[in-house]
Amino acid sequence: MSAPPPSAVRTRRTVRITIVLLFAAWLVDYADRLVINLVLPSIGEEFDLGRGQQGLVVSAFFLAYALCQIPGGLLADRYGAQRVTCWALLSWSVFTALTGFAWSFVVLLVLRFAFGAAEGIFPPASMKVLVERTTPEERMGANGLIMSSNALAAVITPLAVAPLIAAFGWRSAFFSTAALGVFVLVAVRMWLPAPLAGSADRETAAVRNGLRPMLREGVLWRFALMLFGYSTIMWGLTTWIPSYLNDERGIPLASAGALVAIPALASALATVVGGRLVDRLGGHHRKIVVPAMTVAAIALPLMSYSASLTGFVVFATVAACAASLAYMPIFAVPLRGLDSRHIGVGSAVIVLGGQIGGMVAPPVMGVLADVFSFQVAFAFLVLGAVIVAVTSLVTPQDADSFRAALRAAHHHSDPSSLTTEQK
Repeated sequence: MSAPPPSAVRTRRTVRITIVLLFAAWLVDYADRLVINLVLPSIGEEFDLGRGQQGLVVSAFFLAYALCQIPGGLLADRYGAQRVTCWALLSWSVFTALTGFAWSFVVLLVLRFAFGAAEGIFPPASMKVLVERTTPEERMGANGLIMSSNALAAVITPLAVAPLIAAFGWRSAFFSTAALGVFVLVAVRMWLPAPLAGSADRETAAVRNGLRPMLREGVLWRFALMLFGYSTIMWGLTTWIPSYLNDERGIPLASAGALVAIPALASALATVVGGRLVDRLGGHHRKIVVPAMTVAAIALPLMSYSASLTGFVVFATVAACAASLAYMPIFAVPLRGLDSRHIGVGSAVIVLGGQIGGMVAPPVMGVLADVFSFQVAFAFLVLGAVIVAVTSLVTPQDADSFRAALRAAHHHSDPSSLTTEQK
């Protein structure tokens, strides 16, 4: 049996190193976000904040994060994905460290907003880094491995940070995660491979000319709406489960962190499985999304009104696992169908929907918990599952139909482009 050609060996090496580095970057990115959920009870006590105000601390991040998605895509398309990724890592690490020095509610809001802006340019740049260094056939499997870092961070962060908070106070958690960000920045800067041959961007004029049609296409916003529903569920759970266990069940923060790790681990595994499944299906995300979100919609009310702690954790795990199965399928068709020149902006539009979900869910749930109960707040998340399932039925199911939908929408809004494209 002959050895693989050197080009194939280089390609596999490029893919492996890219996956490892992006996995590490996303792990720190998500851990930095999750720290705030673990310290909310301490911050609320120190600054005398109600649950609605605590939810605003989380939302300040997501507001800036959402606003910077499309600018981040533009920066990545124009200045290069690796460069923008490094900018993001450096700036969010700085603002994470500064959060540890916050002395008032207003200062905390400002720092969380700045932190969100810094992290907001990262997702489209990261997506472009991956697309430039993988082939279409392996892209979703690779992205599934990378994005499983989010759920793994939800496992590791409470286990590592809760004891740190108990020993040194809530501010120490931000200093520690900022140091990790600097370490990953150095690794990405030194070891990220060059893009694969043939993946280089075309002139920036093409990017500028393609921006307006890209933002105008309703098909992209439908995928964004799916991610909005998904993020409503996941950020609603990750934001308020630690506080619920601490306030309502009387469980110490360190023990609550260990319990939160159970559904988070299930989510990590489900994210990888979802990426593998949608690769085998060649898209066709509704075959995964509809059954998964049906299970989540059933599990969430059972979790909300479970009388026992065991029942709460079991149903929370089922809900998180089912929702996470749908995460990679939401991205599968757009990443296969988008032109490489527009992958930064296109993916940013979709991620924007997810960040709006993360911005809306925490304060809404905080108000519901204050006015009614945590049970009502968690039951509210069923709405997210319904949005994802219904929207999956009205989105293109493979790359060809996705591209056809983009062309049809573009020709409808600009009939003169039809002749140009035909030529």
